[in-house]
Amino acid sequence: MNVIFYYKNKQYRVATFLCIMVALSYMVICYNAEYSDGFERLEQGVLHMPLIEEEESTRIEPNWESIDKRPIPKWYEDAKFGIFIHWGVYSVPSFKNEWFWYGLENRRSVFVEFMKKNYPPNFTYQEFASELTGEFFNATQWAEIFENSGARYVSDGELAEAVRSKTKLHFGLYYSLLEWFHPLHLSDIAADLKTQLFVDQKLIPEMKELVIKYKPEIFWSDGGWFQPHSYWKSTEFLAWLYNSSPVKDTVVVNDRWGTNMDCHHGGYLTCRDPDELLSRKWENAMTIDKYAWVFRREANIKDFLTIEEILTTIAQTVSFNGNIALNVGITKEGTISPIYQERLADLGKWLNINGQAIYSTRHWSHCQRDSMAEKVWYTAKAKGYKTDVFAIVLEWPKVGYIDLGCLQAKIIETISMLGVQGSLKFEPQAASTRIYFPNKVNTSNDWAWCLLISYY
Repeated sequence: MNVIFYYKNKQYRVATFLCIMVALSYMVICYNAEYSDGFERLEQGVLHMPLIEEEESTRIEPNWESIDKRPIPKWYEDAKFGIFIHWGVYSVPSFKNEWFWYGLENRRSVFVEFMKKNYPPNFTYQEFASELTGEFFNATQWAEIFENSGARYVSDGELAEAVRSKTKLHFGLYYSLLEWFHPLHLSDIAADLKTQLFVDQKLIPEMKELVIKYKPEIFWSDGGWFQPHSYWKSTEFLAWLYNSSPVKDTVVVNDRWGTNMDCHHGGYLTCRDPDELLSRKWENAMTIDKYAWVFRREANIKDFLTIEEILTTIAQTVSFNGNIALNVGITKEGTISPIYQERLADLGKWLNINGQAIYSTRHWSHCQRDSMAEKVWYTAKAKGYKTDVFAIVLEWPKVGYIDLGCLQAKIIETISMLGVQGSLKFEPQAASTRIYFPNKVNTSNDWAWCLLISYY
């Protein structure tokens, strides 16, 4: 993809894929990422959130009251997981974070000293563009890695074709409203936003072009907080997206559409990672590298989340009615480094066994985190007139059994462990249900064990 960016009224063209967001059921290609921050009944019943089937369409007016009432598509609720991929000019210096250019222009010492130490005097950020070679980029390999991780979703040029032809992924786009140094944007700022040249001539036409061309089912907006939503014409674009675009019935958006919009307006929320159940759908966007969204050459092994840490976050997020987007940083050569590949492969291995406890589930209205066992989280799934409940146990009990305070044994029919044949023994306690675990050698899972609780 040929990407044009601006700096001090000069135009630069870079042939590259800038940023991608993939889902462990859906994937999103990121566009203009160079200007973004890289980026939130009965006791055993399920509380269902408003959903729409893919064919349904309701007229949306260009105001937040109407937009906020538009339900989340069912496919997104079912998907649960996504993967962000960051790849851009910042992948060449591959240092600190995706804000390298912004930090350099604002003379932040860590970036200035890095340039002085490693590059000739007067070397500019724009000169990095020619080194974003991508010579080892292999769309088919990427598609296989994403598919094996549990993904089902993507698009954009070569990658779009490879993913759509070889996987069952949904596809979406990331788009940064903000461009730090675009001359039209700077002109609007100089005019105290009394003009909207950048929005009218570049932003809106480009967003509509991308939607019409790539037909994304996620449109992930970013960078909007620098200006009010009225400047970006966010409500007008979203009304068009929901009413007239080729993906009007299936597309889902987030909440980053202008100053103070986060956690208030749009689609699902991305403003914070809650420690309690949210009634509104949210997404936890996180990165495998604890400190950056880009591939960093200076990173150490301790800087990366372990598979246990990733699974803990997944359990917490899904239990609290959230989806999760897990970020991977790409090298300037277009490769996914082994540490990221290992984490994705491990995640895929876990989901192959335990996906039933994640995909197409909803939060359990009765209990999200167990009242006695601290490291146990719940999801639920309607099954006819019954409900199956899943308990995700993050730590194997040392005594051979676990007492769960959220379960009442008298209304439980069976309990089993995903990946293990047969049922597990259980019995009521004074204020809990005691479940006896199988011999660990008979399990096919190395981390986070999922119990299936079936009720009468």
